[in-house]
Amino acid sequence: MALLLFDFGGSSVKYGVWDNDDILEKESFVTPTTWESMKASLLKIKKEKAATYNIEGIAISSPGAVNQVAGIIEGASAIPYIHHFPIVEELEELFGCPVSIENDANCAALAEFWKGAAKGLKNVIFVVVGSGIGGAVIIDGKIQYGKHLSAGEFGYMLLTDQHTFSDLGTAVNMAKRYTKRKNLEENAVSGKEVFELAEQGDAIAQNEVDTFYRYLAQGIYNLQYSFDPEKIIIGGGVSSKSDLIPQLTVNLERIARQVETALFGPENSLHIPEITLCEFKNDANLIGAVYNFETNRGHQSHN
Repeated sequence: MALLLFDFGGSSVKYGVWDNDDILEKESFVTPTTWESMKASLLKIKKEKAATYNIEGIAISSPGAVNQVAGIIEGASAIPYIHHFPIVEELEELFGCPVSIENDANCAALAEFWKGAAKGLKNVIFVVVGSGIGGAVIIDGKIQYGKHLSAGEFGYMLLTDQHTFSDLGTAVNMAKRYTKRKNLEENAVSGKEVFELAEQGDAIAQNEVDTFYRYLAQGIYNLQYSFDPEKIIIGGGVSSKSDLIPQLTVNLERIARQVETALFGPENSLHIPEITLCEFKNDANLIGAVYNFETNRGHQSHN
């Protein structure tokens, strides 16, 4: 028995077949502009794969606030036509088999919890650092959704009076600040290039890189003392940076020293979060979709 996997994205839809504990035949197609076109593409792939595999169900990773009780994707995303209608019911009618859908950040966290960097743990925070900051909260081995399905939307945390975690803790916005200070066009330099310029001695780049690490560490520190997890897992494009963990550790130790001195005195030590990088990178959403399907069969309720 196999599962057909889809990862809905704003620019592309990745897919593959889960069989014998592995993802096979990984491919992608450009995200269609309408729901009818999307359904036609999904059904075509299902028919193709069903000729080779015994497909028992469809597991989907999707943007948006996925309400698994109602089978609806709430909120908003880069794929506007998938929201606010009984999408699970419609897809089950289309495919003729069970369908499960989970939020993409939650899927990535579930992949790490099931088989990756958080395997064997119960309480984990997953932080996705991309164009913004999102993530997931796992407590007692279960994804936490919150009253409004917004648990894990860490990017909205204010780190200053006016600026959010997403404003200050992403390489994308670091690059935007750099180009503004250098009077360049907004997208003239990438985050990767700002890191490289800093290493080459560019003072403005160095300042912006310092700002990035300082506020990413501050956000992580706040999450540690909000949830006290066993580990904090970092995902997203920045997780490929080889010195990310050492740089964050330096900044976290500095923050802890400041807080200790200000509130408790130096004789009391605070906990430095245990941080690790995600393992599954581009496959995380698909693997987590498998776990969600196998655990819930598309019918899990959240309280």
